[in-house]
Amino acid sequence: MNVTNWTRGAALALAMTMAATGSACGDEPEWVSLFDGKTLSGWTKGGNAASKWEVKDGVIVSSGPSSMLYSPKTYKNFKYRVELKVSDKGNSGVYFRSPTNTGNFTDGYEAQVDSTHADPIRTGSLYGFVHIFRDLVPPDEWFTYEIECVDGEWRGRKAPHITVKVNGEELYMFMDFAQTWKEGYFAFQQHDPGGWVKIRKIEVQELP
Repeated sequence: MNVTNWTRGAALALAMTMAATGSACGDEPEWVSLFDGKTLSGWTKGGNAASKWEVKDGVIVSSGPSSMLYSPKTYKNFKYRVELKVSDKGNSGVYFRSPTNTGNFTDGYEAQVDSTHADPIRTGSLYGFVHIFRDLVPPDEWFTYEIECVDGEWRGRKAPHITVKVNGEELYMFMDFAQTWKEGYFAFQQHDPGGWVKIRKIEVQELP
C-alpha cells in the first residue's frame, strides 16, 4: 500500500468523522439571542389579559396578575442561558419544553425563580422533580441560569438529561425517565401581583 495514499485516506476519514460528530474545532453551535434589547418581537403572552410584559431600558419587566411569556418557536435539545432577577417575595420560573403557549403553569419543565417567596422551593430547583430549599441568590440581584436539555439514554433507558447551573455552579444533572415533556416553548412566569421578574439576556444553542 502506498503510505502517502493511506495517510491521505486516514486524514479524510478523520475529517469526515469530526464533521459528523461536530467535534471539529469551532464547530460548536453559535449562541443565538432571543431578545433584541428593545422589543418583545415574536414573543407571546398567555394568561391573564391584565398582566404586563414590557421592555424598559433594555430589560424585560413583568407586572400584574399571573401570566406567561412564550418564545417565538419551540425547542427540543439545547443549551439555554438567561440573566434575570426577581423581586423580594417574588416568584417566577424559567420554563422549557412547554408544549402549549396559552398560560398554563403546569405545562413544561420549570426551573424555579424564588429567593424569598412563601413557597420554600428556591431558585435552582426543577419544580416537581428536584427541589432546593437553600437560598442561592438574594432577591433583586442579577444572576445567570444555564440549562442544558438533551435526549439520551442511560443503561438502555431513554430520558432527557437536564443539567442546571446557577452563576456557573452546576447543581445537578437530572434524568427524567418518564420523558414528561418532549419539546416545546421557552417561557417566563409572572406569578403574583406586586411581584416581578426582570430579564436582560436570553440565549440558546440548538443541539442535535
